[in-house]
Order: sequence, then C-alpha cells, then structure tokens
Amino acid sequence: MSTHRHFLIAPSLARLIQKERGGERVLEGYFPDQPQRGIFVRIEEPRSSLILEAMEGEAPNEQASVPLAHAQALLAVSHGQVEYVRTKLFIGSHEIQTLHFVRPGPLDLVAVEVAPEGEPDLPPLPWFGPEVSKEPTYQRRRLALDGAPEAPEVDVTNAALNSLLDLLEDRFTTWPVQGKAGEPDAPAADVSLALAAPVRAPDAEADGEIDDLGIEDAVIRELARALQPRRG
Repeated sequence: MSTHRHFLIAPSLARLIQKERGGERVLEGYFPDQPQRGIFVRIEEPRSSLILEAMEGEAPNEQASVPLAHAQALLAVSHGQVEYVRTKLFIGSHEIQTLHFVRPGPLDLVAVEVAPEGEPDLPPLPWFGPEVSKEPTYQRRRLALDGAPEAPEVDVTNAALNSLLDLLEDRFTTWPVQGKAGEPDAPAADVSLALAAPVRAPDAEADGEIDDLGIEDAVIRELARALQPRRG
C-alpha cells in the first residue's frame, strides 16, 4: 500500500524550497512491468538499492543494497529512468518531501506520509496544489516508462506563499485541522517546525533544469512580507 499522498506544487515554490534547504539527487531505473512485481534500481547518497515493488500496492516493497558499480550497470540497461531532487521538511514528526523531477521531463510534486492505521491523514497545506495520489501517470514507474504528463499550472496565492515562508523561516505555523476547512472560527493547534538538515543542492544553472522565472527569490520573499496583514 502506498505510504505517501502526492500533490502538485508550483515550480516557483519548488525552486524556493530547493534554494533554501538544498536536497539530494536520486536516480531510478525501471524495468518492464511484471504481473505481480515490478523491479527498479535506485541510486541515492549514500547508498544504492535494488527494489521489488508490489504492482497492486498490497504488499510492502522488498529492498536489497547493491554495490554502486552494480547499480550503475543496472541503471544503464533499465527500460526507463527518472531523476529528481528530493528535499525533506518536517512539521513535528510529520515528513514532507518535495520532488523536483528533471528526467524524463520537468515536474514538481510534494509527498506527505500517510498516517498510521487508525489515525486521520493530515490535510494539505495551503501551498499544496491538486492531489494526484490516485492518478497513475504521476507515479514514478509510469513517469520512467511512459514519460512525464502535461501537468496543469498551479496558482501561487498570497496565503500559499506566506505558509511556505513560515515553514522555511522556522516559524510556528498551523496545519489545517481535518474537517474544519472553510470554518474561520475553528481553532487550529500550533506545532513547531523541525527542518531536515540541508544537503548541498545540485547546480541548477549548470544543469539547465530550472527555467528563468524572471523574478528573484528575494523579491518574492519581500513581496510576501509586504502583503502580510499588520496586526494591531
């Protein structure tokens, strides 16, 4: 069963997250679909793995470590590959991952851990876009074997940008309470933020993987602060 829910995210916000918190590059090579199991190889710092995944999502993946040279050889003969930069953030004990894909095509997703059985899933933050958890075209296997879909454009609102800036600046923030959306008087509990230790990000300009947005990140941040309502 899937352990994450996936949402689209605006490329400009993904760029800001990667600039502020870095990330780790991940390479995955997928082999053709099998009736019961899928096979893929993953290379990430500091390990490489061969992974058997349940095609129907009813069983846990089986993973075995392999030497880097073997993983690179498997990657070279795989049927399709994905390459992405993964950045991890935390709200309390809850992990959020942003996935910036550079291969097979540009795509930005955010992944949130599914709550343990018996506990409610945490609702999305304001800077999350539409949920695509149940759309096969956004699964990494399908991205590798079929190519990247044309993702819809995700709007960046003032509330979304402020919410993300609060997280990146180690401020207290509120995670929306499930079932309370649209109720302005409903209380939401404050939770502190513990961010994952930053990892050096790849040189985006050298890779040519991020389009020029025509606006500097510093300007975005100052604009967001200027738009915040003043409290009396």
